[in-house]
Amino acid sequence: MSYAKVLCVGLVGVTGHVVEVEADLATGLPTVVLSGLPDTALNEARDRVRAAIVNSGQRWPNRRITVNLLPATLPKHGSAFDLAIAAALLGGSGEMPLAPLDRVAVLGELGLDGTVRPVRGVLPMVVAAVRAGITRVVVPLDNAAEASVVPGVRVRAVDTLHRLVAFIRDGTPLLDPPSPPATSPRPGPDLADVAGQGLGRRALEVAAAGGHHLALFGPPGAGKTMLAERLPSILPELDDEGALEVTALHSIAGLLPPDGQLLRRPPFQAPHHTATIASLVGGGSGLARPGAVSLAHRGVLFLDEAPEFVRGALEALRQPLESGRIVLARSRGGTEYPARVQLVVAANPCPCAKPSGDISCECTPLARRRYLGRLSGPLLDRLDVQVRVSPLRAAELMAAEQTVESSAVVAERVGKARAAAAARWAAGGWRVNAEVPGPQLRHPRWRLPANDTHALRRLLDSGVLSARGFDRVIRLAWSIADLDGRQRPDAGDVDEATQLRTGSLA
Repeated sequence: MSYAKVLCVGLVGVTGHVVEVEADLATGLPTVVLSGLPDTALNEARDRVRAAIVNSGQRWPNRRITVNLLPATLPKHGSAFDLAIAAALLGGSGEMPLAPLDRVAVLGELGLDGTVRPVRGVLPMVVAAVRAGITRVVVPLDNAAEASVVPGVRVRAVDTLHRLVAFIRDGTPLLDPPSPPATSPRPGPDLADVAGQGLGRRALEVAAAGGHHLALFGPPGAGKTMLAERLPSILPELDDEGALEVTALHSIAGLLPPDGQLLRRPPFQAPHHTATIASLVGGGSGLARPGAVSLAHRGVLFLDEAPEFVRGALEALRQPLESGRIVLARSRGGTEYPARVQLVVAANPCPCAKPSGDISCECTPLARRRYLGRLSGPLLDRLDVQVRVSPLRAAELMAAEQTVESSAVVAERVGKARAAAAARWAAGGWRVNAEVPGPQLRHPRWRLPANDTHALRRLLDSGVLSARGFDRVIRLAWSIADLDGRQRPDAGDVDEATQLRTGSLA
């Protein structure tokens, strides 16, 4: 037999595609030709596979070898095709029958000694295989726990090429995925640690209830960072669909923990203010890799000292904040990643970062406006909640333990509010109030009475609020009503939402 075919899976962004790895062995000058739009890492598979086959005790076929990856128009990248290529070559040379690999996806990178090494992105690859009707996969041993979280698939693991050959030839059983370790969730930051800041805590709770973006302005030490870091602690755990999406993105980035389990807690990303545009939104040569905004999908992206970020990096976030996804065009094609995040920005009031009114602050009003002006109007317009946090007083600091609520207490209210919103907007497929489009909010069924929105409409007519800002205040009002357990917002909810939206920045 001079022809063989083995199934594998390739990734374009976070989307997997089943790839047929064909091997044809013909008479002629011994060489290996690899076709099907491979990248540099995949082109180098010729040398890795040859060494792995020889060092595993198998015979290398000295013939003209053509390896084709179908569909040929789909860009292929990475080393996950190594094991499938080796199996196809050995099958095509007649060294072993490939019937045991019929309708089986084979994934893995080969070392020169024949060991099978883990690869990135196994989770979305296995998900794509299941969607294509493939119910059996062979993966590296270190990726087996990750692959086994996908329902509807039988996962078997290999640690060497020799083990795969023994399975195909003699029926030697492959390895089972390791049992998930019994782990207890690690305690994270708790809202009980935050002293005072009643307005900041309320803003955080409303933002969590409705999935709203949040801006915190105030002097150093007031608690902006502490509040932002505790937002994930009051968010509900991810459902199965969300957990698969988030875990797949972290798998592609190589950031999954060793146990390979689904990530149930909303992710939290806090890039340094020196972060580049590519690190925030995604980048890289060939096909772009996910950036911080995608790694924070279904979670929180926190930009501390936001005015210190490069302006271009901040402006690059405007489009994904609206659409919940990001499309990156590169030389080898476009890549789309999900990017539905809650953005939290924190900023000091001026360059010297001293409290307003402090006699030691020498910043002029112009310098203060220029500093906060680094956050452009279009970006701020997309931040639903904008509040100023004040410096703590001694009485607030010393009485904190007796007066503040824990994250568990607040999370219970947030969970009930989100459940109410999800039930209300279920027909449109929106999970939180922040996702509801403006036309839906103004539909006669959901439009708020004119008496309740009179002051808000006056702000729109005077130019204080944009049309986008008007809709965002209405969404905030719905979230406030959900937290209070009411069916619809009233005038008081609209007034509070307006206050949270139009907080003074100076």
